[in-house]
Amino acid sequence: MYKERIKDLRDYHEITQEVVANYIGINKGLYSQYEIEYTIMPTKHLNTIANYFNVSLDYIFKFTNEVNYQNIKKDIDKKLSGKRLKEFRKERGITQVEFSKILNVSRTTITEYERGTNIIATPFLYTICKKYNISADYLLGRIDSPKYLKETN
Repeated sequence: MYKERIKDLRDYHEITQEVVANYIGINKGLYSQYEIEYTIMPTKHLNTIANYFNVSLDYIFKFTNEVNYQNIKKDIDKKLSGKRLKEFRKERGITQVEFSKILNVSRTTITEYERGTNIIATPFLYTICKKYNISADYLLGRIDSPKYLKETN
C-alpha cells in the first residue's frame, strides 16, 4: 500500500526511522511496524509524512509518479473530505449501505466519514482511491485538482 514509498523516501533523504518517528510523535518501534505495514498507519500520520517529505499521498500510495501537486494544502479538511466522499458516492449512484458493503464497514462508519466526524481510515481510503482512480489528496481536501487519476501501470 505505502511501505515501499515511505521507506524509499526515508532512505533517499538518509533519515533514520527514529527521526521520522519523532517528527510524527510516536516511538521508533511503532513507526517500524508502520513502515513494514505490520500495523496500518493512520491517515493523519501518512499526511504528516507526506508533508515532511513534501510529496502527495497519491505518490505515497503509488497512484501516481508525480511527486507533488501545485497548491497542495498541508492539513486534512475533515468536513470537506466528508462532503467530497458523499458527492463521489452519489455521483456513482452508490448508497451508504452498498458503500459500507464494498468497504466492509458499518453504515455508521460511512456516515461519520461523510459528516466529517472522522478522517477516512487508511485502508478504506486506499481501497476507494484504488478501485475508482480518485485522488486521495482530493478526497481529503488537500487539493482541488486532479480529482481523478490516470492509471499508472
